[in-house]
Amino acid sequence: MRIAVIGGGISGLGAAYLLQRSHQVSVFEAQSHWGGHTHTHEVKADGRQFAIDTGFIVFNPNHYPLLTRLFSELGVESQETTMSFSVSDEASGFEYEASGFAGLLCRWQNALSPRFWRMLWDLTRFHRHAIEVLAEPAPGPALGDYLRREGYSRGFAEDHLIPMAAALWSSPEQRIDQFPAQALVQFMQNHCMLQINDRPPWRVVKGGSARYVDALLPQLAKVDLRLHQPVTSVERRAGQILVSSQGQQESFDQVIFACHSDQALRLLSNPSSAEQEVLSALPYQANEVLLHTDTRLLPRRRRAWAAWNALKLRDAGDRCTVSYSMNLLQGIETPTQFIVTLNASDRVDPSKVLRRLDYAHPQYDLAGAKARARRAEINGVDRIWYCGAYWGHGFHEDGLRSGVEVAQALEVSW
Repeated sequence: MRIAVIGGGISGLGAAYLLQRSHQVSVFEAQSHWGGHTHTHEVKADGRQFAIDTGFIVFNPNHYPLLTRLFSELGVESQETTMSFSVSDEASGFEYEASGFAGLLCRWQNALSPRFWRMLWDLTRFHRHAIEVLAEPAPGPALGDYLRREGYSRGFAEDHLIPMAAALWSSPEQRIDQFPAQALVQFMQNHCMLQINDRPPWRVVKGGSARYVDALLPQLAKVDLRLHQPVTSVERRAGQILVSSQGQQESFDQVIFACHSDQALRLLSNPSSAEQEVLSALPYQANEVLLHTDTRLLPRRRRAWAAWNALKLRDAGDRCTVSYSMNLLQGIETPTQFIVTLNASDRVDPSKVLRRLDYAHPQYDLAGAKARARRAEINGVDRIWYCGAYWGHGFHEDGLRSGVEVAQALEVSW
């Protein structure tokens, strides 16, 4: 069969990697690089060259089995990293780093704060009892309702759990209040985040995550790769699917949308009522991303610096503001601090900006949880398929898994 894959990120490339064995595959990518959120930038500092990631960064073999398998087949090397976490509140001066007492008490006022100690007590209680929410009928309560129902303190919610979830999903804190509690707890349980000990080590790709894309592309020798060729519409017509791109229209037997849910809905001519209902309930959040070297976008106290730094800025509004220390995440040892910050471009010294980027990340609420449960109603119906990280928790493994599942549905195993 002739199959069009729309989107050259992990979902689309993963599907094409398998489908080329039995089918004639064309992959359309609108952007100027392959890999989607896999984005590595070559920058110079301190007399050296560095490869810095701004999208997909971390994985671990325990919870990313398909990605780990792909890396193994491609001969992609990785190295261990740290996944430390901090919170810094600009207005109050409150901040901490969560991996040990030195970071927790980096600010002496924390030791005298009842709110801080209650936060830690609630954290241990959450670790012990959160999984109980999984026994409730799906999709369960929204996170904010769950925390209030169970009597968790505002300090735990506002100073730890909500900033952490906002950083993980690149989502405004206000939206995290509506995040499905079951989905959050399931994710944390799957990633061993409900325990202090025996957490699996996290890893990063050596030399930057784009190295796996560099290794994958030569393995797509049978695939018609069309970079910087955006699709403008997809139309079902008389037993075929017509794909329009660059003023030309081509016929395919099957089409796989491996782009964002909102993009797929926008491209699809005359979507069914089910497609309209499901895809419109799976929104994305636009986020401005800066790669820079301005350490003012890290916590004030060096002992509070972490791999992931949730920033509670005075004027954050409905923005998710978080800074990733790429030196810590990628094991970069150099005086210059490479930082990736979301949605705080007005705070960064322009002379220290290395790259400006725009990404979009899937958002989660109870309506979306119900829509995800309806995936079978639209997937593969009338020769159109949907894959992407938005069907799962929004991470790289979810994207690859959805692409593999579509390939398997088209009778190509892995």
